[in-house]
Amino acid sequence: MIRTQVFSGVKNLSMKAGPKHLVNIGQLTNEELSALVSRAQAFKTQVKTGEPAPFKQFQRLMGKIVTMLFTKRSTRTRVSTEGAASYFGATPMFLGKDDIQLGVNESIYDTSKIISSMTSCIFARVDSHQQIVDLCNSSSVPVINSLCDKYHPLQIIADLLTIKETFGETKGLKLTWIGDANNVINDLCIGAIKSGINVSISVPKSITFDKDIEAQAVELAKKNDVTFEIVHDPLVALKNSNIIVTDTWISMGQESEKLDKLKQFENYQITNEMLKAGGVNENWKFMHCLPRHPEEVNDDVFYGENSVVFQEGENRLYAAMAAIEGFVINKGDLLNALDEEV
Repeated sequence: MIRTQVFSGVKNLSMKAGPKHLVNIGQLTNEELSALVSRAQAFKTQVKTGEPAPFKQFQRLMGKIVTMLFTKRSTRTRVSTEGAASYFGATPMFLGKDDIQLGVNESIYDTSKIISSMTSCIFARVDSHQQIVDLCNSSSVPVINSLCDKYHPLQIIADLLTIKETFGETKGLKLTWIGDANNVINDLCIGAIKSGINVSISVPKSITFDKDIEAQAVELAKKNDVTFEIVHDPLVALKNSNIIVTDTWISMGQESEKLDKLKQFENYQITNEMLKAGGVNENWKFMHCLPRHPEEVNDDVFYGENSVVFQEGENRLYAAMAAIEGFVINKGDLLNALDEEV
């Protein structure tokens, strides 16, 4: 009998249940998301002591390979993934777009079947969400979505860790996004709502927010007793906000659209003057997943005392650690990790 596992648009067909993949934040329960953030925090505490990884941890993937299948260049994703793999004793293997036959002589299906037969997991930083779906459908090991055009779950785990560190808790806070409708906010709004954070999104009138994500966010906001809104005036979105977030307006591969994008986002650059006019909370913090361009946020905010962007960037390492432990070592039993010691 063929058993089918359906997982956030990903279908695994096999004689037994397939591995649990990390595709997006929406697939996680509130408790699973909280557990991943808590584990990331625990790993950070251990690393910050300056002590090497406990041998029990270091040997958990010793002799195994953690594959990084990247079709897009990266700084934080590559460094954090290699660091996380090494922590557990695994050998990280980077496969860039020019390193293998993917897209030249081999399909995603063929590539996924071969890579997954030899490795413990696949961190995939790719162009389209469909590529993530195809990888998951044919991989025999967990696939960790390290970025696609629709989702960016590891970034959100790092973001929520940063918020938790900064404010002590997440419930009751307000997060404001000022910028484009992209993969980061698609996952971030869901993750924030699941964490008890009110969300206000400001995008230009010419930008269409993903309708499926919006519908999901509205439903989740009701269940979690928080507010969710999409507006077009940044000053309206900023009212009483604790966390202000933006991202690049021009994603990788869209450089030819720069002039049009700059026109679309006129008056969207985040400045101290904008934040004051919007009436943000006095304890506000600024976040950005990097890399940053000055048209999105000026230097006074980006490098100012209220910015936590580099803390946020560092937290990508601990998010990757939590993902490896939860999805690879504990085989998707994310709550079980709460009983483990670091």
